[in-house]
This record gives sequence, C-alpha cells and structure tokens, in this order.
Amino acid sequence: MSDYVKLAKQAVEAFVRNKEVIKPPSKINKDLLSKKSGVFVSIYNQKNLRGCIGTYLPTKDNIAEEIISNAISATQDPRFPPIKEEELPNLRYEVYILEPPQPVKDISELDPQKYGILVKSLDFPFKSGLLLPGLEGIKSKEQQIFIACQKAGIDLNKERIIIFKFGAEKYGK
Repeated sequence: MSDYVKLAKQAVEAFVRNKEVIKPPSKINKDLLSKKSGVFVSIYNQKNLRGCIGTYLPTKDNIAEEIISNAISATQDPRFPPIKEEELPNLRYEVYILEPPQPVKDISELDPQKYGILVKSLDFPFKSGLLLPGLEGIKSKEQQIFIACQKAGIDLNKERIIIFKFGAEKYGK
C-alpha cells in the first residue's frame, strides 16, 4: 500500500472512530510534505463507491494535508450516507494526485483514459463538473464531456462551456 493510500486510510479511520483529524506523519514520502497538488480521494465498500471528494487545485500547505482533508470529506460525501465504523474493515481507497488543469482548445486534445476534465459554464460561473481520468464506462470524449456537464447541471443546448484537461497519478486499486 502506497504512502498516499495509507494516509487516506489512517485519516478516515481516525475520523470515523474518534472524530479526530490526524496530522501528517513525519516519517512519510517527502513529496507528500514538500509538494502541493490537487487531490481526489475515492472510497469504496466492495465495488460500491461510498465517497469521492477532491480539489483540482491545492488548498492546503502540502499533499499530505490535502489527502487528509479530502479523505475526511469523502466520509461525508452528500451523495451517500456517512461512512460508519463497521464499514472500515471493508473499505478500499484510491488517491489521485492531479496535475494543474490546462485549457482545451479542441476536443481532439482529450482522451478519457489519459486525462480528466473540468467543465465550467461561461454563463453561470458557479457551475462546474469534474471527471477523473480512466473511469470505467467512459468510452469517448463526447461522453466524458456530456457526463461532466450533466454532473454540473450544465445544459449544453443553452450554455457555453470551457473545458480544461488534467493528468493524474492514481494510487490504490
């Protein structure tokens, strides 16, 4: 298990059991303490998604703090009931370390297996949707854009959009 996934697991277990927010351990991959990045944490119980929360740009002082914060937030993902202590032994984690998003000039630049996307409405700036790269079931660029817009509540027939792409390193299964 990578340091990234171990840290997400420790953060979730401490929070679910004791409502404790852990500090980054001192003996950890130095990149986690010295670099900043957007991070997404996905939590699964068996094959079922139980939470997926993240930031596409860094909001904390380092990757370790970003993982801890997003892992805890994922336990409370509003799409699902909060994670309970009895679920902890069955959980598995994925951690994505995101590269900064880059504007897309043409959809030919997209590849849903290689790049995640961030779609924003130009007409309603508060509307945005993000899809991570390599998601099961996403077969085409058009499908990736459609689902990201749907997730954001963007009506492609009425709203203008801007698309950003980003790479991501995935840790965990």
